[in-house]
Amino acid sequence: MIDSDVRASLKADSAAVVLETLRGGARAAPKIPPLSPAAIAVASQPLPAPISPIVLAGFVRMVEFSLIVLVGMAVFAAYLPSGEGLFWLYLAASLVVGALAMLAFQVADIYQVQAFRGHEKQYMRLASAWSVVFLIAIGASFFAKAAPMFSRVWLGAFYVAGLAALIVSRKILFLMVRKWTREGRLTRRTVIVGGGDPGARVIEELRKQKDSGVEIVGVFDDRGDDRSSAECAGEPKLGTVDNLIEFGRRTRVDLVIFSLPISAENRILAMLKKLWVLPLDIRLAAHTNKLQFRPRSYSYIGNVPVIDVFDRPIADWDVVMKWLFDKIIGSMLLLLSLPVLALVAIAIKLDSRGPVFFKQKRYGFNNDLIEVYKFRSMYVESADATASKLVTKDDPRVTRVGRFIRKASLDELPQLFNVVFKGNLSLVGPRPHAVNAKAEARLYTEAVDGYFARHRVKPGITGWAQINGWRGETDTQEKIQKRVEHDLYYIENWSVLFDLDIVIRTPFALLKSENAY
Repeated sequence: MIDSDVRASLKADSAAVVLETLRGGARAAPKIPPLSPAAIAVASQPLPAPISPIVLAGFVRMVEFSLIVLVGMAVFAAYLPSGEGLFWLYLAASLVVGALAMLAFQVADIYQVQAFRGHEKQYMRLASAWSVVFLIAIGASFFAKAAPMFSRVWLGAFYVAGLAALIVSRKILFLMVRKWTREGRLTRRTVIVGGGDPGARVIEELRKQKDSGVEIVGVFDDRGDDRSSAECAGEPKLGTVDNLIEFGRRTRVDLVIFSLPISAENRILAMLKKLWVLPLDIRLAAHTNKLQFRPRSYSYIGNVPVIDVFDRPIADWDVVMKWLFDKIIGSMLLLLSLPVLALVAIAIKLDSRGPVFFKQKRYGFNNDLIEVYKFRSMYVESADATASKLVTKDDPRVTRVGRFIRKASLDELPQLFNVVFKGNLSLVGPRPHAVNAKAEARLYTEAVDGYFARHRVKPGITGWAQINGWRGETDTQEKIQKRVEHDLYYIENWSVLFDLDIVIRTPFALLKSENAY
């Protein structure tokens, strides 16, 4: 049981450090040296949007299933054009063959990115699995005495045409995957934390595996240059762990691998305390540890065993599901709210001079600055785009219409355009804050240690904090801390049903508007 005990202890310690960081109050921020020229050069490289290998494999399954069904029905239409009464029978047979093929291909292990790269074994496995599917289909129809119901010519043509279509589709997929691999869209941009011999061993092990999907971008080490050389196994040292936080905000980092041994628990936890604010996976390399666990206790990057410490909050299919939720539900809400949007716009125009909409810079995903839309609720000459002074009760800067729409949160409705068209907001998520928002005359980052951890996911129009009463003015440290705690709870417990629950409860939460000015 020692392996599970150590893993559980490490995860528990990590969670405790995160909690201590959040609740530890404000601390003086240490002075962090700027990024090195080498780190800036790496971070400045333009990067295309990444593609999740898991999502890609899922789409390939759907495409191949559809392709098989289409081939089956195309052969039916070509060979039995007058068999209209048999349409549903042959459609059912094509669907069954498609479903069996998906299962057989999964067993044959050809739904991995490594297989998509065009290795010859892929086509042998595909042909073998496809043949097994037809043997099963023919055997099942024979024992069910359903063989006379199907044309033997259709079965033979379906087998040949289906195999040809699958091979052609895999060839096309190979070309696409090769292109995406060259562009870096299918690789996990990886940083090694910890240099020296342990770091070098991790890097060399990863390099041995051509299909690991890992692209090492550099090494970060807290030790000084006198104890850690400027490079590790040919990879440049780009700075310290403190520099890694800024580096991770400037460029895409998917994975951090600690090359430190488990015995260096205190050093690891101190580093985790800094890195948990970034939206990435954190792993601890285990292949050099003297304490050996059972194989199933590890996850693997290629052949390198690692211990999972932190995972990106929303990844792979979760990203797709949240995107679909935002676009579908967001579009429906936008259409339903168009009359309200028009009435509010007219009221603002009649109440005071100036534009209807107000644009404001706020912190978005991974601390990027985004521009969000709001209805203008202040007089033009009093507009505060940076929110350097929070709106208070009976604030003279707020117009008559502004007081009403702020209290009812109608000023936030234009952010549906951000959700549906710009994509830089979600329907549900931590509320984005303006760049100079303060609590007790201190910036939020100074008032709550670990504040930026809420930016590991895309911000939202409404959120778990808002429906639990933590909306409106955040003039004290307790208020912003409670909001951040609720945001982090949402991030760690996200699901589509959780989002739907928050959306449904939001109108009722808006009725309690005592904190909204």
